[in-house]
Amino acid sequence: MIDMIGAASALSRLGGAGGTEVASAASMSQTAATAASAMPGGSFADVMQSLGEGVMDNLKVAEGQSFAAVRGEAATRDVVDAIMTAEQSLQTAVAIRDKLVTAYLEIARMQI
Repeated sequence: MIDMIGAASALSRLGGAGGTEVASAASMSQTAATAASAMPGGSFADVMQSLGEGVMDNLKVAEGQSFAAVRGEAATRDVVDAIMTAEQSLQTAVAIRDKLVTAYLEIARMQI
């Protein structure tokens, strides 16, 4: 199910070629720290792409844990931790998106 969202991330790659690959992180804060440390050498698009990939990884882990819990193979605490991490990273991604849209609209309203 989460893999279908991956097709949407392909739209973010329209900006150019040659992005750096960031290793998958366990949480959004680790991915953000990695992206922030890579900021001086990378572009804004690369940073946003790595943050999006981190969110996708967290969602995939949470989905896998949920399916494992349904099969009776995962502890409840592990499932709750994975879901809470995914929820937090998704909320962070939505907040960043909202800020980007607000900034874009403000720039669009500027008089030249």
